[in-house]
Amino acid sequence: MDKLKFGIIGCGRIAQRHAEHIQKIGTLVATCDIILDKAKELADKYNAKAYQSENDLLKAHPEINVIAICSPNGLHAAHSIAALKTGFHVLCEKPMALSVQDCGEMINAAEKANRRLFIVKQNRFNPPVAAVKKIIEEGKLGKIFSAQLSCFWNRNNEYYSNSWKGTKDLDGGTLYTQFSHFIDLLYWIIGDVKEVQSYAGNFNHQGIIEFEDTGVIALKFYNGAIGTINYSVNSFDKNMEGSLTIFGEKGTVKIGGQYLNELEYQHIDNYEIKDLPAGNPPNNYGKYFGSMSNHDKVYANVVDVLTKKGVIATNGFEGLKTVEIIDKIYSSVK
Repeated sequence: MDKLKFGIIGCGRIAQRHAEHIQKIGTLVATCDIILDKAKELADKYNAKAYQSENDLLKAHPEINVIAICSPNGLHAAHSIAALKTGFHVLCEKPMALSVQDCGEMINAAEKANRRLFIVKQNRFNPPVAAVKKIIEEGKLGKIFSAQLSCFWNRNNEYYSNSWKGTKDLDGGTLYTQFSHFIDLLYWIIGDVKEVQSYAGNFNHQGIIEFEDTGVIALKFYNGAIGTINYSVNSFDKNMEGSLTIFGEKGTVKIGGQYLNELEYQHIDNYEIKDLPAGNPPNNYGKYFGSMSNHDKVYANVVDVLTKKGVIATNGFEGLKTVEIIDKIYSSVK
């Protein structure tokens, strides 16, 4: 099969990362952004066509195999559904959408069109994350008792200025834009969430963002485990930590660093995680960093699924579960 052909809708920061990896495994055919100059700037780098309307792009290029959705969070559903209905496979950035209903409609659109819906959850590929997931599946930690997730980052006023970020309609909230990857890993590694109790507040971004900048959450999982999430974008001047500590009957592990990129602690009965490969560096956006840059593995999975009958790394249902858990958290905020 020839190299896969891609289109990108939304040409902000993360789209640059997508384009880099597309060029390594396929061909970028077209870009789209409501600000046409952004679409042209990205398209010109890769000899692609630029469009201001997603409908114009979708109609003009039936040869495209996959549309990458890199638009603001609140537009993911509409853009994904339009692409799926037109007959394209879709790779959607996190979060999948801002409501469970929209996620369901995306899944339905993919089923009706008989097309694949991939959700970007690149932190699943972090070496320590993948290693801990494996040993839990193998029973090496025994029954999981509890888990603590800590997300302490910095997002200053400049990050939100002249941007859709910070708005309720297009951003959605700190758990959607900054920490949905972390919520996904809690679901992926520990399990589905049954009950939540939450407190949240906007302490340092009044008049700048339309939602919380800090939250504290208590969780009960369907498997009986309990857990906590502590998160904030008020870490002074720079990111501090992104960590997950898991307590089981046969061991304790902590994945830490700033981006869940280091195995900080392990004490496991008759077992040791060894020889972890080095992970990719985090996404560098100038004055701040995002999650680890594993988009190369995301795109490798897309190619594997569409050309070699591989298994999808993160499907629409899993993307929906992240949104469902975040919705439970926000609905319970005191």
